[in-house]
Amino acid sequence: MWPMNMSVVEIIKLGRKYMNLWPERSELAQYFSEYRAIQVARLACRYLPGVALFIFVMQLYLGGIQVLPQSIVYAVFILSIPIQALIMLGVKADKFLPPSLAAWYKEGVAKYNQRGGSIKLSMQKPRYVNLAELLKLSYTASN
Repeated sequence: MWPMNMSVVEIIKLGRKYMNLWPERSELAQYFSEYRAIQVARLACRYLPGVALFIFVMQLYLGGIQVLPQSIVYAVFILSIPIQALIMLGVKADKFLPPSLAAWYKEGVAKYNQRGGSIKLSMQKPRYVNLAELLKLSYTASN
């Protein structure tokens, strides 16, 4: 479901924020399916622009100017994959946590605050982006 009150650019920005907030800890893959999606999105954003440029240049080099339209189509398609990943992450980040995960999230915020932290994260209806913020704070505090 598309967040109705956000533009595409805002969703892409939220997706990038969500991707950057998730800690790069492999043990999170056991508990959160989002971890794998985050890793794939990071991989796509890091390497696919270079792959698109390489494919574009190699097609022009090997096929000459007559394959320019085909080269542009391939490059634009490959460049769209990271954008699609960020949009999907942005939509996911804006969703509310399910009740069981929301309860775990609220316990985590309470434990973090009991240990001396003072975080002001959403306690009413937490979203996935709030969960990523909590995980980021928890892992940076423990290191």
